[in-house]
Amino acid sequence: MSSSHIATRAQFELRDEQRAIGALAAEIAQREIAPHVARWDREHYFPRELYGKLTGAGIMGMLVPEAYGGVGADYVSYALAIEELARVDAGTAVTVSVHSMICSAIAKIGSAEQKQRWLPRLASEDTIAGFALTESDAGSDAAALRASARRSTNGYVLNGRKQWCTSGSHAAVVMGMFRTGGAGARGVSAFLVEPDRPGITVEKITEKLGIHTSNTCDLAFDDVEVGGDALLGDEGAGFGNAMTALTAGRIGIAAQSIGILTACLDESVKFARERSAFGKPIGAFEGVSFKVAQMAMDLDAARLLTYRAAALADAGEAFGIAASKAKLFASTAARKHAAEALQIHGGYGYTTEFAAERHYRDAKITEIYEGTSEIQQLIIARSLLGRLD
Repeated sequence: MSSSHIATRAQFELRDEQRAIGALAAEIAQREIAPHVARWDREHYFPRELYGKLTGAGIMGMLVPEAYGGVGADYVSYALAIEELARVDAGTAVTVSVHSMICSAIAKIGSAEQKQRWLPRLASEDTIAGFALTESDAGSDAAALRASARRSTNGYVLNGRKQWCTSGSHAAVVMGMFRTGGAGARGVSAFLVEPDRPGITVEKITEKLGIHTSNTCDLAFDDVEVGGDALLGDEGAGFGNAMTALTAGRIGIAAQSIGILTACLDESVKFARERSAFGKPIGAFEGVSFKVAQMAMDLDAARLLTYRAAALADAGEAFGIAASKAKLFASTAARKHAAEALQIHGGYGYTTEFAAERHYRDAKITEIYEGTSEIQQLIIARSLLGRLD
């Protein structure tokens, strides 16, 4: 599927196998997540038992090649699956998205031994992958990280603190970034580390505004010994590897945003038809109907931007700018229209009786993680203007 095919067609047409993966994710989400998500969200509960079911259905192994026990799905199929999960629960969607991002990174840059060791487990053995990049002074400026990896007789010794690690409390392997050289991006290397190794401690579970069903924690690394085979890719190439993983991950966050936005539209339409005021359904008033129309238009635009980025990735073409555009637009639309959906619901939207308030809380993070909206704008602008500083 070439980029020109997508750019010149009036309508983007999904293939049957892509639709099937999206439909499978939707069916699982409705059966295994929808009946429980309100309670999970209220209790800030990470549904660890859910991921065995997602593994059995092939969802956790979507981006793992078939040779390693995965589905070997394309990025368009992956985006569809993440969208359907997020339509029911954004927290589950981001857990699967980050897991898939790590799988993709191992498949692309891992050694033969790393692929054989990790990919079958991540695809089919109810095993979750996590990500550890951010530090207290290194967020958007990821090249400023200070956690270190010092060479030792048997490999490396890791030290430092990592903040906001996705799935860190439940992961069997974490893709972590540590400094092996001097200052700047070229001194950063990527490692695959088992969180149960001596010297690794979960210092804090992070309480968040939304996505309560996902796990976010701070990890401490104190003289953690790892073998040389833990190094993912070349030494000093970790920043580039992280950015490559994040670029692919932005497709997942764009899809997560689409799922949230889809739920907002579905629930707004339903409420606008059923709720009456001044003798008629509130959807008859332009103040409500125009909100719904704008929501539907932005949803279509977000989908097309995201599918284009995914299709470019599938075609082996440069997709970074397209992924940034998709992530920026979709996350902005999700946050904007989650607020509008809550407004349409009026006082009911501000209660936990309806899901509108959960979508409102969940949507905001899509503008922050995997690169903030400001970083996406910077990437897009530099692609047009070059570096002017």
